[in-house]
Parts: sequence; structure tokens; C-alpha cells
Amino acid sequence: MSAEYDVAVVGLGALGSAAAYHAARKGAKVIGFEQFELGHVRGASHDTSRIIRTSYEAPQYVALAKSAYKDWAALEEAAGQKLTNITGGLVFLPEGGPLSAESFSTSLDQNDIPYELLTSDEVGKRWPQYSIASTVKVVYTPDSGIVHAAKAVMAMQHLARVHGAQLKELTPVTSITPQEELITIETPNGTFSAKKIILATDAWTNELIAPLGVEIPLQISQEQVTYFKPADVAAFESSRFPVWIWHADPCFYGFPVYGEPTFKVGQDCAMNLMTPKERTFVHSPKLLDDLCSFLKGFIPDEAREPLRTVTCQYTITPDRQFILSALNRHPNVILGLGAAHAFKFAPAIGRNLAELAMEGNSTDDLSKFGVPGGVGND
Repeated sequence: MSAEYDVAVVGLGALGSAAAYHAARKGAKVIGFEQFELGHVRGASHDTSRIIRTSYEAPQYVALAKSAYKDWAALEEAAGQKLTNITGGLVFLPEGGPLSAESFSTSLDQNDIPYELLTSDEVGKRWPQYSIASTVKVVYTPDSGIVHAAKAVMAMQHLARVHGAQLKELTPVTSITPQEELITIETPNGTFSAKKIILATDAWTNELIAPLGVEIPLQISQEQVTYFKPADVAAFESSRFPVWIWHADPCFYGFPVYGEPTFKVGQDCAMNLMTPKERTFVHSPKLLDDLCSFLKGFIPDEAREPLRTVTCQYTITPDRQFILSALNRHPNVILGLGAAHAFKFAPAIGRNLAELAMEGNSTDDLSKFGVPGGVGND
């Protein structure tokens, strides 16, 4: 058996890399395992842009996002890199949709986040690129923006190593065996042991916890985003076009021009269900058609062209709630599941997971992000 570690992290996407970095930064002896190569495209942490925002309808997410902004700033300072770009953000709430403007304003007010409630006319005057009905309510948050996904993950991995963490790529964890003081970790490249283990393993989580008697009902899907070339690229620069979310069923979201003369748009939770082993990496023509049909009315531009479509993987938890908690029967096993909307929170989630592993509690309130009932964790 190789050396004993204070904290092991399995899965080195955004959440796992953040946990490894923060645990190592706090002085723990850390080892991290990634079954694929670092920076791979098989999960949910690759590609360029992710939206950062505090605009959530639930106050627990607003509070954690507020903390995450501080963590992003600290990460940028530590890395010596600009990772975020503030653009402002619009949340469109059509009549009869699943969410209300009141729920957003209540959550934002509780957390002292500046915002504006706008009419469709006010949106049209400030951002004429959009075409929306008079019945649509809109929440604008000036703090919303973009984080560069791949650069952010690489920065956290680099800083984890700077602080002494060992990060092993192409090293799948085949089993974990919690004992009273240590956890035995089996891999094809050897056996390791750690006092605490953080599982940021997303779609592969049940493979490791089912043998412990816990199995979380997860829905796993291949999702996709498309990069479009607009007729007037300048009109979609980040200084003139904010990030946005259309909160309806279906739900869509998009970005301004970022790093290339295109803008990115996707459907959230299209639920093109398939397991990691079934995943094709081939985009769905139907979902692309649905996206183009939506954009035709929402952001009119007859000369717009789709240039490429990129797939990723969603892992959806019950009620799409984060699971950031230790197992009851095995408190040295800590889960970090982000339900396919956690990238914006990544450095804060990583910090809190590291705190749970090293101190047994977290700075931020994670009480609403426990393991759901009825999964064998009672």
C-alpha cells in the first residue's frame, strides 16, 4: 500500500479540482484521481464559457453564489489570470412559466443583491437584439457574467499541485472501502488510503457508493450547445449583449461573443437520456432544430449561421438539488454533486467540501444540500 493521505478526491472536473486545491491550500496531504485525461470532454467541465450569476429563485443558491464570487476573485489573484468577465445578465420569465419574478426578487433581496425588474419595452430599448412579448417579465442582475471553464479548471489543478497535491490522471477508482480510521482506495495503478474521501464523480457516483448501500436516483443525459455566427458580430459583444436565460419549458440560455466571433446558445435539460457508456458525442439534429426555431423569434437574424455544436453530460439529482454532504453511515465519505448547474459555484463548493473533509463543518450553510431520503443513507 502506498502512502496515507489526509484527503483523497475522486473526479477532477470543476468541483473535484476545486476541492483538491482548497484542501491542499489548507495544508492537507491530498491525492486526486481522474479516470480520464485531465481536461477531458466526457463530463461537464470542458469547453469555454459558463454563466456566473447570483440570480436564482431559491435563497440558498443566491447565498452560495454570493460566496462564490469572492472565491472566483481569490482564485484569479492566486492564479494570476483573468478567468471571469462581467456582462450583466437577463432572466426572462414568460407568463405561465415555472418561475415567478417575485421568487427572484425575494431571494435577491434576502441576500442584498442589486437587480432590476424590467418590462419588455425597457429590455427592447437597452438591448434591441431581443424580441419578447409584453407579458414576459425580466430580472436583470449587473453582476452576472462568464467564467472560462477550461482555463478555470486548469488553474485550480495547477494551484492544487503548487500546494503539494498529487493529481493522477488516467487512474480510475474501482472501489472504496471505508474503515474506522481510513478509507482504502483501489485503482488499477495501486492501492491508496486516506482519512477522508471526496467523491466529485457525477454520473459515476453510484458505481462507488452502491457497494456501501447507498444509491441516488440520477438521470444522465447528453446535452448540447451550439455556436452561431451572427450577421452583426459587434451587436453581440459582451459590452452590448448580456448573458441570458429563458426560464420556461423548454428552458434556453446564451452568451455574448466570447473569444471568437460567435455566440453560444443551448437548451437546458433537454434530457437526451443516455449513460456514459451509451454516450455518442454526436449532437441531436432535432434539438438543434428546436434551438434554431426558438432563436428565430427570440433573437431575430435571418443571416445567422450555426457553426458547430458541442455535447456535454448532465447528471441530474432528485429535484435538481446539490448534494454536498457526508454519508451518514460513512462520515469519512463526502459527496459533491452539482446537478448540472454548479460550475458557477465551483470554487466555493470546493472550499466547503475541503472544510467538511478537514474540519467536519463548512463556512457556508449547506443544510439544504444533504443526501436525499430513501437512498439507503438513513
